[in-house]
Amino acid sequence: MAEFPGQVRLVFKDFPLDFHDRARPAAVAARCAGEAGRFWEYHDLLFMGQPELSRENLLQYAERVGMERETFARCLDAGRFQADVEKDVGEGRAIGVTGTPTFFINGRRLVGAHPVETFREVVREALESARR
Repeated sequence: MAEFPGQVRLVFKDFPLDFHDRARPAAVAARCAGEAGRFWEYHDLLFMGQPELSRENLLQYAERVGMERETFARCLDAGRFQADVEKDVGEGRAIGVTGTPTFFINGRRLVGAHPVETFREVVREALESARR
């Protein structure tokens, strides 16, 4: 994003994998953190903490990013963002996502981990194509 200021947009969608029984609650928790402007900090803790995604861990991560535990717990326990997560999953399935990470750059699918240079190249190609 820093390399292409004003030229690219990042859209993050949830796609918790079915075989991971704590992935959906973790996705909802990240949305709760996002409501408080702490999505990316929380997101990063989730990935560093895998597979430590018990309810208690999710609450501790919220505290670590500066959120009030009880407010966060109410959001999490109410499943406030469950429908949003499920909507993302449905959208992903509709376009053929089967695993994570999956990236789309102007419709071009990149599945799995890739070196940053791959993203640079694909973004450059997409920008060049848009100029034509």
